[in-house]
Amino acid sequence: MGLSPVCPTEKAYRPSHRAAVHDAILHDASYYSLVEVKGAEQILVSMLERFCDPQGPGPSSKRCLGGSRVLETWMYKPGSYPYDLIAPVTVVWKPADSPTATTAEPDQINAKGKGKAKEPPSVPAENAPSERIRCVWLRFHPSVHTEVLNILQGAASQTLATYKEVHGDSKEMTLEIANLKNHVNVFEIIGPKSSQVIRGALSPVHSDKRGDFLKFWSSLTNLQSAGSVPRGMIIGFTVNDPRLSFPPKNAKAKLAPDQSNIVFPSVRLAASDVWDERVRSGLAKPRYRKKDLDERRSNNGIPGTRLDPLRQDDRIPVLLIQRSLETRDSNDSQSLHGWTLIVPKGWSMAFFSSLVFTTTRVGGQRERQTQSYEAGTPYFPRDYPPSQPYQEWIEGQEAKEKLKWDRKPPAKRVNYEKLGVKNPWRPDWDGLLRTPGSRPATSFVTTQRETTDTGAAESDKNVRRWLLRGSEVPKILSAVSSVLNPGGALLSEINRLRSKRHHPILPTDIKAVDLLEGALINVKIDMCSRGSPESLCMIYSFTDDLARQWSKTLHARQSAGVSIDEDSPQEAELSTKVPAQDAVIGYVTTGRFSLSRGHGFGIGAISLAHLLELEHQHLRLYPNQKMQSKIPPLLVGIQNTNSLQCRPAHIEVIVDA
Repeated sequence: MGLSPVCPTEKAYRPSHRAAVHDAILHDASYYSLVEVKGAEQILVSMLERFCDPQGPGPSSKRCLGGSRVLETWMYKPGSYPYDLIAPVTVVWKPADSPTATTAEPDQINAKGKGKAKEPPSVPAENAPSERIRCVWLRFHPSVHTEVLNILQGAASQTLATYKEVHGDSKEMTLEIANLKNHVNVFEIIGPKSSQVIRGALSPVHSDKRGDFLKFWSSLTNLQSAGSVPRGMIIGFTVNDPRLSFPPKNAKAKLAPDQSNIVFPSVRLAASDVWDERVRSGLAKPRYRKKDLDERRSNNGIPGTRLDPLRQDDRIPVLLIQRSLETRDSNDSQSLHGWTLIVPKGWSMAFFSSLVFTTTRVGGQRERQTQSYEAGTPYFPRDYPPSQPYQEWIEGQEAKEKLKWDRKPPAKRVNYEKLGVKNPWRPDWDGLLRTPGSRPATSFVTTQRETTDTGAAESDKNVRRWLLRGSEVPKILSAVSSVLNPGGALLSEINRLRSKRHHPILPTDIKAVDLLEGALINVKIDMCSRGSPESLCMIYSFTDDLARQWSKTLHARQSAGVSIDEDSPQEAELSTKVPAQDAVIGYVTTGRFSLSRGHGFGIGAISLAHLLELEHQHLRLYPNQKMQSKIPPLLVGIQNTNSLQCRPAHIEVIVDA
């Protein structure tokens, strides 16, 4: 299948948001890339650890290694952490005790680079658990498809070479990499009623007598939210042709659900024949066309009744995976939950028609991005500046917006030169971090000549842009902000994380100060009064005096209960005080009016060094505040590229769930 449309053809921005919060909305994510890797378990784990994020659970963690849960992690170039961020990746292990057979997959790439890979003999699990043949799926954004395949080939070759150095030629180990893009169809259903939609649209085969599955399937009716089940839980089962039971009816949830029906992840529950290439190939084309089924339906005694499955009808294996959009340790929880449904290729329209028949809305890429934005989670690639897909995306946006601006007559377009905006269509991340390779994103040139310090340029040559993210960000920030040498503390924390994946420490040519100066960190931006942050707008730090004035004004506003869409005289005066350009600490990557919060909200990135300065300023402004709950969040200024006003906002560091 091709790429998913950007947005529906109807005006559906607000209705789509309401569906995600109160109902259900479906997105066809079949365009995502899927790669399968097969080999000995210890070899697979060693290969995955070369490029997976060292923060949080790893590919060998018990919660995901058995195949009962997916692992949501990030991919880096092998051994390059924290640099060279590639993309988020979902790791799905084939259940360890799955009864389905494995065969040679299509589009195989031999890790050795010569001939067809030789599959090693199966080793009984009870004798050598680490040498049993396992299979793992990797799902990731299609923009990095070629790069990920190259990384997998390189990591596989390095892993096999290392194994051979240790064990010699006593045992031959191989890894098989198969490109399964366009071999499955994937649907993402988000919303509190997504469970009832799936329960009503799908009909499991009667031969499935697993007690845990029957218990789970009956619990879907009363499930108020998919967030009630364990995160990343996998359910594998087989369903009848959904066209036989068309039109479907959503299951009706009861007011008092039975909490005793909660099912926990297990290897047996996750088993599915969708892993078997022979099964998927046999189902690539439905046995009966819609015309044939309509003819059978017309022979029913009562028109419109459902068809009973016959022995020759297709049975389709599927995977159902719990999916959540949420962050950890957040003051404004706007989490969204749902399911990811994986079916064999050739069955997209059959499942799609049943899933959307009961008024389930259909969303494109815009709606998918909006869901992440409203949940307060960064969206790849537009909210991850250090990644290569972000560079490609922002270049496309820059060309598009500049062309739109050029087409307008001078009297009808924003005069960015008069506003003093140097980069109206592209954030100047390199200038913010003082990294080499910075180039102006516009033809506007300042009237003052910039001085060039040869010594400074020489010292900045090792400053590389990278993003501090992950579940251990609070621990890292606590260690870095509590010492006099934050760069050294940051370097120690990064080396600690690298040692978890058995990587050597960072090279000596990467200095602690360069590591600190090149670091970015994702933040949420909550407007304190009027205004909404727009994408690409600038984030400023206030001077101590201006920060005190804003804090006093905002406190008075909160005490008086002034409406958020009203400005006091003090606010109107303070908003005209725009800090200097050297006070820019970051940029908003996604910003607008938030429908969930009822005010302006944004997601952006700021320099880690400036974040530490903001925390020190916070301590100066509130030196005697002992109650942590009474200390207001960090205060910054927000200026849109088309505005002369700088409005206050609170920022909060985003921590992955």
